Amino acid sequence: MSAPSSLDPLLTFLSYSLLKVQDIFFQLPGSAVIARYVRSSHQNDPGRTALELILVVFAVRTLLQSRTRTDRSASNFVKLTEKEIDELVEEWVPEPFTAPLTPAEVHELANLPVIQGASGPKPKLVNTGKTVLNLASYNFAGLAGNEQIKERAIETLRKYGLGSCGPPGFYGTIDVHMDLERDIAEFLGTESCIIYSQGFSTVASVIPAFCKRGDLIVADRGVNFAIHKGIDISRSNVRWFDHNDLKSLETVLESIEKERKKKGGKLTRRFIVTEGIFENDGQMLDLPKLIELKQKYKYRLILDESFSFGTVGRTGRGLTELYNVPATQIDMIVGSIANSLCSAGGFCAGSRVVVDHQRINGSSFVFSAAMPALMAVSASEGISLLTSQPSLLTTLHENIRAFRLILDATATVCPIQIPSHPASAIVHIQYRPNAPATLQVPTATSHKLSLSPSKQSNPSSLAPRDAQEFDIELEDKLLQDVVDEALSQGVLITRAKRLRGQEPAEPRPSIRIAITAALTKKEIEKAGSVVRSALVKVLGKRR
Repeated sequence: MSAPSSLDPLLTFLSYSLLKVQDIFFQLPGSAVIARYVRSSHQNDPGRTALELILVVFAVRTLLQSRTRTDRSASNFVKLTEKEIDELVEEWVPEPFTAPLTPAEVHELANLPVIQGASGPKPKLVNTGKTVLNLASYNFAGLAGNEQIKERAIETLRKYGLGSCGPPGFYGTIDVHMDLERDIAEFLGTESCIIYSQGFSTVASVIPAFCKRGDLIVADRGVNFAIHKGIDISRSNVRWFDHNDLKSLETVLESIEKERKKKGGKLTRRFIVTEGIFENDGQMLDLPKLIELKQKYKYRLILDESFSFGTVGRTGRGLTELYNVPATQIDMIVGSIANSLCSAGGFCAGSRVVVDHQRINGSSFVFSAAMPALMAVSASEGISLLTSQPSLLTTLHENIRAFRLILDATATVCPIQIPSHPASAIVHIQYRPNAPATLQVPTATSHKLSLSPSKQSNPSSLAPRDAQEFDIELEDKLLQDVVDEALSQGVLITRAKRLRGQEPAEPRPSIRIAITAALTKKEIEKAGSVVRSALVKVLGKRR
């Protein structure tokens, strides 16, 4: 019994010291919160307490350890003289940030058309001084240069100044922003709406705001680059269906459901992501069929209407108006204010819960400066014009039909294909060589994915079932020759510009034409004849 009695003074000292430390700790501000957190954490998960203690010890050790200490006595340490150091510094040549431009890229940059003054349906070029018919700009409804919009924009500039000077969630939101959100929601028939100050960042922020790690996204293989970026950022599980093929979508949805039931997995948040009119080729979605599949398999739908909003439907309300589908059946309608309303930014319309969630979780909304007031007012005026003047959309649709009539006839005498829907305001023209497809290894300028047509696509891969083979460098060159020839005859068109090597799926090279309501039918027919002439001159001999 003598041994325990000899430890009594030590135990008494330790108990006293522990109580003293505890008294000092609880005198510190916030100590009660920390103590409550530790007790709760230890009660729920004792192992976590041990792990956090180890991390604290490691952090203290790292802070106390010298980070500049070097073991100069090690066998691999080489001591250099000051002269040797200077020589090495002089000889060092940093690697370039980027690869040097190719001759084709240098030529393209040197010959870019520069517009003098404001852009519009008939701009004047700086380098030639000629006035041209503009089928390159997204001026679908002809709102660019509208006098009513210009007057309202000038009034707003004088009242509010130029910039917003802050993100929307802090001090960048002003009354005209709220007015625009209300105008878009009422125009589309949704409960609420949120606006973003950059068009590209809109859908790239909407997707990761809702789709997280462990969630499931089923997406079209032909979606645009911004959607691909949003999917990448979300880190969700992704399944792909063939481009604009809803039978393929149904097959993928069925396989997912069978796999879930087989493995007994829990239901996760599940989303279908696609476009109304596809940016890369102008094809149009069958919205009623997609709504049917969405409701059957219980998925949420994120629909990018950047090129259908303001271009299809009697008053430009997009696919919901065209197909007479209530907007409330779509969980998130994403659109571009820049494309169709000739302003800037984008929007996401849906329920109030969907919109409010983005005000806290939408990265582009939270971290970017709010849209300038004059751009918001211009967009609101554009919506007002679309609502009060349906003739704008009537003219656009007539111009689309007139242009397509000429272009479709050209496809019979020229090696081209037109994948765009007949009602699409963006028209893509692709070179279609007559040579049959051959199996070959992909090169830096040749894009090919070889799969058997009878074989189903792999939903886990971007590789399509029936892949096209095309030579990017050759087709870009031929199509640019067509663009140059059309410009020499007074019509401004452009190739669809791509970030080659950065996009997950390389779209086929194409000429992208934007039909506008700002030109008369006669002027559109003239432009169509010029494009036809350029195609025949450049590509006709290659038939």
